[in-house]
Amino acid sequence: MAKAQKPRQKHVPIRTCIACRQAHGKRELIRIVRMPTGEVRVDPTGKQAGRGAYLCRARGCWEQALSSQRLSVALKMPLSPETVAALEAFAATLPE
Repeated sequence: MAKAQKPRQKHVPIRTCIACRQAHGKRELIRIVRMPTGEVRVDPTGKQAGRGAYLCRARGCWEQALSSQRLSVALKMPLSPETVAALEAFAATLPE
C-alpha cells in the first residue's frame, strides 16, 4: 500500500529590501547589480553576475536608498552622478 504524498512546496528565496528592511520573496523585489566591470544597472532577471542589492517596487524605497547612500554601501562602491541619475529615472516609473 503506497503512502499518499502531499504536493511538494516550492522553495521561495527570501531577500531584504536595503531601504525599508522588509523581507520579501526574491521575485517581489528589484535587483540592482554591480557588474564585474564596475557598471551598476537594474537586473530585471535577477541572475546577472555581480554583487547585488534588492529594493522594493515602491518609489519611496528607491528614493531613500539613493539619498542615504545605502545603495553605495550595499554595492561596496561609490555611485557616479550618472548612475544615480539613471536609477532615479528608473525609480520615477515605479508606483508611489
